[in-house]
Amino acid sequence: MNAHWRLRSLLAVQVVSRTGNVATTIAVPFVVLSRGGSATDVGIAAFAATVPIVLGGAFGGVLVERFGFVRSSVASDLVSAVTLVAIPLLAWTVGLPSWALLALVFLGGLFDTPGESGRRVLLPGLADAAGIPLERAVGHFEASVRFSVLLGAPAAGLLVGAVGPLPALAVTAAVFTAAALLAVLTLRGATVAPATEDTPVEPSAGYWRDLGAGLRFCARDPLFRLVIALVLVTNLLDAARSTALLPLYADRLLDGAQSLGIVSGTFGGAAFLGSLVFGYVAHRVPRRITFVVCFALAGGPSLVVPALGLGLPWVLGACVVSGLAAGALNPILGAVELERIPAAMRARVFGLLSAGSWAGIPLGGLFGGIAADGIGVTTTFGVVAVVYTVVTLSPLLGGSWRLMERPRVASAGEPGPALARSGSRNAPVDEGHD
Repeated sequence: MNAHWRLRSLLAVQVVSRTGNVATTIAVPFVVLSRGGSATDVGIAAFAATVPIVLGGAFGGVLVERFGFVRSSVASDLVSAVTLVAIPLLAWTVGLPSWALLALVFLGGLFDTPGESGRRVLLPGLADAAGIPLERAVGHFEASVRFSVLLGAPAAGLLVGAVGPLPALAVTAAVFTAAALLAVLTLRGATVAPATEDTPVEPSAGYWRDLGAGLRFCARDPLFRLVIALVLVTNLLDAARSTALLPLYADRLLDGAQSLGIVSGTFGGAAFLGSLVFGYVAHRVPRRITFVVCFALAGGPSLVVPALGLGLPWVLGACVVSGLAAGALNPILGAVELERIPAAMRARVFGLLSAGSWAGIPLGGLFGGIAADGIGVTTTFGVVAVVYTVVTLSPLLGGSWRLMERPRVASAGEPGPALARSGSRNAPVDEGHD
C-alpha cells in the first residue's frame, strides 16, 4: 500500500474501533435498565466502564511501546469483542448476575486507551510519508473519532430499539472483530516518525523507570498541567451528561434508545464536520482563543436545552451547535501534543495524559446517576451547564496558557533569537492530553 492508503487505513481502523466503543456506550445503560436497574445503577455501570480507561492509559503506554503499536490496536479490539459477546451469551445461558456484567464491562474497557495510543503514535509517521501537514492529519484523525459517533450512536440506538440491548452487544462484538482484522491486513509494517536530534531514542530502563520518566515528563510542563486540570473537570461533566444524564433524559422525556442514538449521532456528525473543516484552517487561526470559544460552545447549548426540559428538536439543534464547536478541540490539543512529545515517549505519554484527563470520567457517570435520583435530571443538567461554562473560560486568564500558541520564528534580520520550537531541548519538557 502506498503512504496515502496506509494513512487512510489507519483512519478506517480508528473509525471502526471507535464505532464499537460508541455502540457499547449506548447499549450498556439499556442492559441495566432492562434488568430493572435505577438511575444509580446506570451510574455504577458507567463507573465500571470508565475506570479501566484511566487505568489502561496510566499503565498501558509503556507496554504498547514494547508490544508494538499495531499489535496493541489489534489486541485491544479483540479483548473488547470477547468481553462484549460474553454478556449476551451468559444472559441467555447460565445467567448474568450484576457483578458479572460489571466485571465484563470493566475488562472490555481496560485495553481501549492503549489500543488508541498505538494508533495515535503511528499517525505522524504515516502523515509525513504521505506529505500531509501534521495539523491536518490530526484534524482528520479526530474527525474519524467524531465520524464513529455519527455512525455508531444512531445505529446502536436503532438496534437496541429493534432487537434489544443484548443482541446489540453481540453485533458490537462483531464490529470490534472487524477493526482488529482490518488492522492486521492493512497496518502491518507501519512505522512511527523517526526521532529528531533533540529527542534521541534511548534504550528501555525497565517498565517502572520508563513509566516514571513519562510521569516526570507530564508533571513538569506548565501548559499541560493546566490542560489536564481543565480537561479532567470537563470530561467529568461530559461523562455525567453522556453516560448517565442523556440516557435517563431519553428514557424519561424523549423516546428511549432511538432518541438517544439520534441525539448522540447528531452531535457526532456535527463534530465530524467541525474536525474535518477545522483541519484545513487550523494552521491559520490562533489556538488559545479558538480553543476557549469552541470549548464554551461545545458544552453550553447541549447542556442548557435539556436543563430547560425541551423536546427532541431543540436538543438536536443544540447538538449541532455544540458538535461543530467540539470538532475543533482535539485537533488543537492533538497538534500541540505531537509537537511537544519526543517520538520515543509518545505511547506512554499519550496514555498518562489520557489517564490524567480521564480520571474524572468514572466519577462523572456515578455523579450523574446519583444526582439525577436526588435532584432530578433537568436540575442536574443545569448545574453541569454552569460549572462547565465557568471552567472552560479559564484559558482567558493567560499565563502558561499562552504556550498553546505556535512558537514565533524570528524572520531574517529581526533582532533577537527565534523562539525554541516545542519539543526542543530549550522548550518546557511536558504536556497533557484531552
